[in-house]
This record gives sequence, structure tokens and C-alpha cells, in this order.
Amino acid sequence: CLEALGAPEFAAHLLQETGCDGARFATQVLQLNIGLYCNQACNHCHVESSPKKTEAMSRAVADRCLEVLVNSPSVTTLDLTGGAPELQPEFRRIVEKCRELRPDVDIIDRCNLTVLAEPGQEDLADFLAANEVHVVASLPCYSDKNVNMQRGRGVFARSIEGLRRLNEVGYGDTLKLDLVYNPLGAFLPPPQDALRKKYEEELRRHFGVSFNELFTMTNMPIKRFADFLSRRGELGDYLALLVRNFNADTAPALMCRTTLSVNWDGRVYDCDFNQQLDLPLAAGGSAIKCPSPLNVL
Repeated sequence: CLEALGAPEFAAHLLQETGCDGARFATQVLQLNIGLYCNQACNHCHVESSPKKTEAMSRAVADRCLEVLVNSPSVTTLDLTGGAPELQPEFRRIVEKCRELRPDVDIIDRCNLTVLAEPGQEDLADFLAANEVHVVASLPCYSDKNVNMQRGRGVFARSIEGLRRLNEVGYGDTLKLDLVYNPLGAFLPPPQDALRKKYEEELRRHFGVSFNELFTMTNMPIKRFADFLSRRGELGDYLALLVRNFNADTAPALMCRTTLSVNWDGRVYDCDFNQQLDLPLAAGGSAIKCPSPLNVL
């Protein structure tokens, strides 16, 4: 589709439009995709997580990641994602060890909110609060119809209950709780500031829920979302929309310049999206090749 559009090669276009050569800086974010199992199967999921997935980070790989974290003073953020990261065997141990070994690090939990209602997770909110975990929660809209359309029947009500539980232990007040908005289809998100005010108004008025920030995300046309667009005949048009709306102002803060993204099996990438496209982190211009995931780190 990109070739049909005559879209330029990204690195060359980035250099021409912004003067940015894409060079990496010191790694600031260590992102771990610790498993693909999830209690949901969302239409927009670029990881293709679902209740049928079983892939999970082993203790050996988790320990190697913690070793890297301890010996990398430039890293200020540990970003835990999945799947539903909280449902992975190593999640709580990674959080506790990180707090013990690097108490200065901002630990982010990419939470889908409904996980708080899963059997065995009754103490999850208390655990997150006790370890001062920064919760970044996906809530694609402030209305039940839109959320349930994208994420499944009953998800909105369980998401609100999850938010209320987090509020009860201090999130949205003394502890950081940020929300993430994803569009429902082949269009760009609205302006972030205006949408944040609407979220704040609707969630507080109707549900008594509070949060800190709202981040609007443009869905990447890969994996499950790409399949969704392709079935609807919208993939080419969506890619054209992205090309037309290239934002040069984002170049200095591209995540691939400061992030090390580690897959559940230990392979490394420069961002979560390239991880899902299986475009590994390059060393000296060529992809890193290694027979053992542990050696990659």
C-alpha cells in the first residue's frame, strides 16, 4: 500500500523534513513485553494478545532484564506491557525487585483496567499502590457503547469499576493514573487537550472517577488492526491518511531513540511497534542475530 501511494522511505523523509538522522541517544526506557496472554482480545491490538495466548517471559529472561536495569543508570523508566502484564507469572516479582534495586525508577504498568476484576487479582490495586507503580490505563472512550464495540460486551462497566478501585487506593491523587484513548476506526484521534477535558467531565460527573493525564494514540496499522482495516477495504486509505499527516515536530522525541524494547523471549528492539513487526534492533547496520535470547541482552 505504501509503495502504491508513492510514500518516501521513512528514514530518508525524516532526515529531509526534520534534519533528524534517527541516531539513538542513551537508553532511558526499558520496556518489557512480559507475555501475550490477555483477558481481552481488542480489535485495535497490535500485539494480537488474547485469552488463547500462552507465551510468557521466563524467570531467566526476567532476571537478565533486571540485571540490565541495575547496571544502566541512564534508564529512568521500566515500562511493563503485554498482553495483560499483571496476569504474567513474573509481573509482581519484576515490580518488587525493581523497587528494591532501583527505587528511583518510574515503573509503568500498561493496564487494561478489567484485569482488576479477574479472579486472583483482588489485591492488585493494593499491590500497585504499595509499590508506587505508575498506571497507564487503556480506556478508548468515556461511553459504554464505543468501548464495548471495540473491546467486548461488558468491558466498559468493568473498566469503570477498575478505575474506582484504583481511586480508592490513591490513584488519580497521590499516585499517577493516566488514561489512553485509541480511535475506533481508520481515523486520527482528536486534539489531546480538548479530549482530556471531555473525559474528565464525563467520568467525574457520571461515575465519580478521577485521573491525571489523557494520552491520545494513533493506531498503528499492523497485526490485528491491519487485518481489521484490510477486511473493510480501508488499509490503503488509512496509510494515506498517516502519510499526509506526518508531524515533523515529533522527531526529537521518537521512542525508538531512547527505548530498549524486550520481547517475552528476550529478543530486543528499539520500540514496541518494531517488536511486533519483528524488526530487531540493529548493531553496526545489521540485525542482531543470536541463538540464545539471553545473549541478546
